Amino acid sequence: MKNSIEKAKTLIEALPYLRKFAGKTVVIKYGGHAMVDEELKKNFALDIILMQYIGIRPVVVHGGGPQINKFLAKMDVKPSYVQGMRVTDGETMDVVEMVLVGKVNKEIVSLINFHGGRAVGLSGRDGDLVRARKMQVLKELAENAPPELIDLGRVGQVTEVNPQVLETLDAQGFIPVIAPVGVGEDGQAYNINADLVAGAVAAHLKAAKLILLTDVAGVLDPEGQLISSIPVSEVEGYIKKEVVRGGMIPKVRCCCEAVAAGVGKAHIIDGRTEHAILLEMFTEQGVGTEIVA
Repeated sequence: MKNSIEKAKTLIEALPYLRKFAGKTVVIKYGGHAMVDEELKKNFALDIILMQYIGIRPVVVHGGGPQINKFLAKMDVKPSYVQGMRVTDGETMDVVEMVLVGKVNKEIVSLINFHGGRAVGLSGRDGDLVRARKMQVLKELAENAPPELIDLGRVGQVTEVNPQVLETLDAQGFIPVIAPVGVGEDGQAYNINADLVAGAVAAHLKAAKLILLTDVAGVLDPEGQLISSIPVSEVEGYIKKEVVRGGMIPKVRCCCEAVAAGVGKAHIIDGRTEHAILLEMFTEQGVGTEIVA
């Protein structure tokens, strides 16, 4: 009986959040260890299905870097990175699209459907969902010297999102699962960072939340303690103090851009935690770090 009462209390604690987010869109970037561990994969699928059943509109954007590297290794191709972004020539782009769209995306869709959901897989090329242009990256040289333009190949940045495709799927009760491949004005495919795609989709849909699943607890202070909330206005200060550093910088900036564009809140959470998405959305303490206006 005691265990049953505790379960009932958990449901009561979640009630205000169920009311708050019913009918709202939540964009989840799915990546990291949560895409590898079998139990975490199952938990992710169940979390997404539960969200839809209680009236939330989940949209999933996924990564797949390790899966791409694994396939490239079979071809004896060594991946190359500049400022954390994969250099993507024509041959590599073919592999990126094949792995992300043809393999990873379909596996996630099948996982959700197997557990009782109704998911549909998309890439940014479907219905011109994610339009892109070639990303320009500059390398700072010596003092007083002009920066050098680095060619990353077919690496893109989002210019526009066509929400009509997602709204059509939502109206029919389907969960969109998006591979981060965009389409340029020339009709060619572009490899885009999944965090950036998730942020852009959340902004165009005016989502209530953007949630980035990572392999870290969130943003940690110098003592290693989790910082639960950061206002957008303080983010650059955290970066200058190197509290936010390395691969966390683009994630935090992505969250800032989404919030500035109208997303309610953005969250960086640890996908290695069981049911991390539900804990973030439906408990008072939440998990991870939230970026707020």
